[in-house]
Amino acid sequence: MNSSNPRTEHFDVLIIGSGLAGLTAALLLAPTHRVAVVTKRDLRDGASGWAQGGLAAVMADGDTTQQHVDDTLVAGAGLCDLDATRAVVEGAPAAIAWLRELGVAFSQDPDQPGELHLTREGGHRQRRIVHAADATGAEVQRTLVSKVLKEPRITLFEHHMLVDLIMGAGDAYIPRCSGAYVLDVTTGRIQAFTASHTILATGGAGRVYLHSTNPDTATGDGIAAAWRAGCRVGNMEFVQFHPTSLCHPDAHSFLISEAVRGEGGQLLLPTSKGGTRFMPAHDSRAELAPRDVVARAIDFEMKTHALDCVYLDISHQSPAFLHEHFPNILQRCLALGIDITRQPIPVVPAAHYTCGGVMTGLDGQTDVAGLYAIGETACTGLHGANRLASNSLVECLVLARAAAEAIGRQQPVAAGPVSNGQDDQTTPIADTTMVADKLDELRRLMWDDVGIVRTTAGLARAAHRIALLQSELKVLDGSSRVTRESLELRNLAQVAQLIVQSAQGRHESRGLHFSRDYPDTAASASPSILVPAEA
Repeated sequence: MNSSNPRTEHFDVLIIGSGLAGLTAALLLAPTHRVAVVTKRDLRDGASGWAQGGLAAVMADGDTTQQHVDDTLVAGAGLCDLDATRAVVEGAPAAIAWLRELGVAFSQDPDQPGELHLTREGGHRQRRIVHAADATGAEVQRTLVSKVLKEPRITLFEHHMLVDLIMGAGDAYIPRCSGAYVLDVTTGRIQAFTASHTILATGGAGRVYLHSTNPDTATGDGIAAAWRAGCRVGNMEFVQFHPTSLCHPDAHSFLISEAVRGEGGQLLLPTSKGGTRFMPAHDSRAELAPRDVVARAIDFEMKTHALDCVYLDISHQSPAFLHEHFPNILQRCLALGIDITRQPIPVVPAAHYTCGGVMTGLDGQTDVAGLYAIGETACTGLHGANRLASNSLVECLVLARAAAEAIGRQQPVAAGPVSNGQDDQTTPIADTTMVADKLDELRRLMWDDVGIVRTTAGLARAAHRIALLQSELKVLDGSSRVTRESLELRNLAQVAQLIVQSAQGRHESRGLHFSRDYPDTAASASPSILVPAEA
């Protein structure tokens, strides 16, 4: 990278990402640490605010921790880490209690004053989803943002993007992270943020696919940076496709919550194909089957009948019920001319959640000393081969607290010398049209060859084309000034390569990874763990 001396700022803890995981960690650390929160767009632009469903926790009479654990293990298709699963499930009720103390307005049970309303989602045997109507993420994020803005020991850096981690001298065996180089997107300048502890909370990588329910910020920045720094990644082939993204040319990344099926919504073929319900023919659990099963069933029906979409019908519920439980979905659909009280909703699958990520322990610690990963960026083993609905927001809370507590037990580490960062204002900026074209090519390639159903030939084709793209990007990186768009393209290309490499190594079909060439599930389950060549 072209270099000069960047401006350096020092904090006790540097948090990269402003979703639920990052803001939770910031609030928990602020009483005892000086915290910087770096986010590449606005504070509210992460994926957490888009979550419609809720937070899964054992709250109802008749439900048990073991049932929640078992449901998670079943959805995870034999690959869930049992310790991680128990830690998150057991920590869920306290995490929700903490949110309520902060003022999050969860939906109340109309029949039991003072009690939370619990809904049910696919893969759960019990009603255990705490929610705020159908906009839980937005309500939680709104509350956390309001608290963070009032905390004097938290410094916010909006429109600042991670470029690379600063690697200092560790011991003989474990390298140490000393912070990060960060691009000020507004000025185009790089500055160094040093810290005793750095937390990656940058979310997932759903934008690597052509169709995604994720915001544009979900470009795998933390996963790619951690890989470059020498961290292992795990289970990258398991990308969850949400079965029911709204199919409309003006509906950008809008999903129809799992809870719609949980409340009795049925998936139908279009009237031109008989308008019949098809899920019972694919799985005995019908619409309440786990997401991977439902997504593949929709994919099968669409390909069999040459459809652009299928339909999700909840119109048998009363208008009052739909206004109460799904006000945002109802209004969004109505704005597009779809009245869900009388009409079925056109839906298609879309990339939704990155189950794999940077490998961590149960305190968020990565392979690099001083570097933590939490939330969708991390791979704790909780999600296995398929994430159970509404476990992810809870994981953000539980693991953010664990990481904060681990950091609180450690002594500050003095920052070492900082190498120059890229800040040469005389270097030309990469051609924006070329970057956009390469990104579109990558996302279409991943959708076509590394999507819901995969083949050996398709994966080989994707691997070849991604390798060529990465070679082109290396030339670009050495000759052009970085921008947010060029950094995102570099990160998505790296994540795409990791997804394909992991998929090529799995000679079976399990959970979210389905191969036509290996349709059976192996007798024993093993995670996919990739190790950087220089580690």
